[in-house]
Amino acid sequence: MKVTLKLYASLSDYLPAEARQNQVQLDVDDDATVGALIERYRLPPKLTHLVLVNGVFIAPAARATTVLREGDQLAVWPPIAGG
Repeated sequence: MKVTLKLYASLSDYLPAEARQNQVQLDVDDDATVGALIERYRLPPKLTHLVLVNGVFIAPAARATTVLREGDQLAVWPPIAGG
């Protein structure tokens, strides 16, 4: 099935070369979880601060069990400081 992975700020460095801007469309297994995709791209846990699937926050404890569906958009942001 196809899902879209979007990585923001410094995390965009973890995207494959074929990524357009900050996102890439992926073919994943039907039982792929949010956590599995984060691991697949070797995103450091300390940098996966805000994780959303279709705009809905996925808490760290739920990432290993949240299964992605066809057409989902997984977006990940690192911690961001501002002022």
